[in-house]
Amino acid sequence: MQIIFLMTKLSVNINKIATLRNSRGGNVPDLLKVAMDCERFGAQGITVHPRPDERHIRYNDARELKKLVKTELNIEGNPRDQKFIDLVQEVKPTQVTLVPDGTGQLTSDHGWNTIEHKDFLIEIISEFKRNGIRTSIFVDADEKMVEGAKATGADRIELYTESYAHDFKTDKQKAIAPFIVAAKCANELQLGLNAGHDLSLENLKFFKQNIPCLLEVSIGHALISDALYFGLENTIQLYLRQLVDEA
Repeated sequence: MQIIFLMTKLSVNINKIATLRNSRGGNVPDLLKVAMDCERFGAQGITVHPRPDERHIRYNDARELKKLVKTELNIEGNPRDQKFIDLVQEVKPTQVTLVPDGTGQLTSDHGWNTIEHKDFLIEIISEFKRNGIRTSIFVDADEKMVEGAKATGADRIELYTESYAHDFKTDKQKAIAPFIVAAKCANELQLGLNAGHDLSLENLKFFKQNIPCLLEVSIGHALISDALYFGLENTIQLYLRQLVDEA
């Protein structure tokens, strides 16, 4: 099969900015200004992942961001929470990414079992799509889970890349292998392909070079951490350069 490479969008996850803001109870740093600056500096999307305890992104942040974001707004979360469903239906972001987080979970650590939860996902995805919201499902790099995602009616999948990032330093070829297989499966099924979790300046370029038709990466923790050293504008440009196709 011929491998086709497309422009990959960078969506900046600003949860960590909200965590810093919330630690002092005021509005420093200004989350909305940071989001607008990320776009101004070249980011092609903004991602937020509100959780039920609102320990970082607050539900009202999503409402305010909808008014300001000019690129694409991606809201991540677990649709088993009715409050999350209501928020997405109200805000109508460009994309909703369905993540099977547990209540109080520190960070995402696994993808959906799209076979076991097929009926639930079909129901919730059809509802979001009726409202014109692009849907993506967070999945592990497993062909069966990719095939299951297709059966739910999702528009895209987001490959959960923690294992890739973890294994990259010791054996990058072994680390990327299951993701190549999963990506090819998604392409054959005509599922859009996103990726995220622990992607960084160290491992992003190799991932991009090996994954066909990668539409979007969502990056937060590493990017915001790098910005402490390099500055936000410069950091976004550094990440964008990792996503440029080489002739």
